Amino acid sequence: MSDPLDPVDPVEGGRSVEEPVAVRGRRGWAIDTTPLRNPAYRRLFGGVAATMLGQQMTLVAVPFQVYALTGSSLMVGVTSVVALVPLIVFGLLGGAIADAMDRRRLMLITSGGAAVTSSLLAVQALLPGDGHLAVLWVLTACVSGFAAVNQPTRSAVIPALVGPEGVPAANALAMTVRQAGVIVGPLLAGVLIGVGDIFLAYTVDAAGFLLAALLLRGLPPLPPGGHAGPLRLRSAVRGVGEGFRFLRTQPVLLMTFVVDIIAMLFAWPQAVFPELSGTRFADSPNSLGWLFAGVSIGSLAMGLTSGWVTRVDRQGAVVLGAISVWGVAIIGFGLAPTLWFAVLCLAVAGAGDMVSAVLRTSMLQLAAPDGMRGRMQGVFIVVVAGGPRLGDLRAGAIATTAGVTVAMVSGGVLIVVAMALVALLVPSFWLFRASRSAAEVSPRPS
Repeated sequence: MSDPLDPVDPVEGGRSVEEPVAVRGRRGWAIDTTPLRNPAYRRLFGGVAATMLGQQMTLVAVPFQVYALTGSSLMVGVTSVVALVPLIVFGLLGGAIADAMDRRRLMLITSGGAAVTSSLLAVQALLPGDGHLAVLWVLTACVSGFAAVNQPTRSAVIPALVGPEGVPAANALAMTVRQAGVIVGPLLAGVLIGVGDIFLAYTVDAAGFLLAALLLRGLPPLPPGGHAGPLRLRSAVRGVGEGFRFLRTQPVLLMTFVVDIIAMLFAWPQAVFPELSGTRFADSPNSLGWLFAGVSIGSLAMGLTSGWVTRVDRQGAVVLGAISVWGVAIIGFGLAPTLWFAVLCLAVAGAGDMVSAVLRTSMLQLAAPDGMRGRMQGVFIVVVAGGPRLGDLRAGAIATTAGVTVAMVSGGVLIVVAMALVALLVPSFWLFRASRSAAEVSPRPS
């Protein structure tokens, strides 16, 4: 009897099917959909697709409802912090939990919890007075906490489902559907909010998590490292510390976080969008909407043409190159005299960020042992969530004192210089090859 953690590539009717040489040879630029031949990964991917639209709708509906209740942008900002704190706490703790218990069971618990919480968000929207701020904050924190545990767990199981060679393609598929949600979700939420139906926006989110839970039920057991012991909170907390101690001994894994923090800290552009919309691009229709969509447009386009990305062997070198492209594109954005050129630069930046994200996630999944993958993905979630917020703070402060152009151009230059320094000072990252890591990740015997 084969072990459920053995990589499956691809599976039809429970039998492994070797991909024909002729098919493997027809490799183009289009996104690699090979992992979708795997029934187990199809369920996981279906869960991601089902939740992305609703999650993005909720990300628009919550701040809108907070502002409608309070009339205060400060309270909207506080709400962001309310969501960030559980994301950090449970992102780290959830990664440790994912390394201590059956991951399929954990995904079912968190998906079900998120479905219930989103349903309660929909109910509170019907309360007299169009909701209550304290209730909204509590439910927002709960949704964030469930997501913080669910996301690293889903990422941690990918190598067990598709095998080392399928990891980059599986990540590209998941990230592409996320970007589609980032674009479509806010637009649909805006339509529903415009007709006064915020209840339906939350309901779509709840339905997505419920569908994801139903799909995940069909997965095999996914214990970390092939076994899972009893879950104890003290052990999970201790596991977080063990994860950080492990990370300090792994320069390649550590640098996947460091380079992303550098990219987001010095060049996350979102904080300057309102100022540019009201000044430099004031004469352009819907300039704010186009600016907010720019990065996601580029990420989605790159995701749909990511076939070459999933075949990259020198992943570390390409990550540094992709982040350098991000930096150069942000320089162009800071200097852009017209809206169309600014959006083009943001799209190029988004494409570079997509390449970096796919490969960094793959490096984490391949270079970390199975018993550590949950914790590494937990740290990844915290970095992805916290980096842009720090970047907003930096960009806003410099733009206020020295102008938008200085804020963006200086950040882009620093990123390009920093990537060159990383290549020189951490050669193990620059020389990292997926083929060597994949060779070290051997499936457990049947």
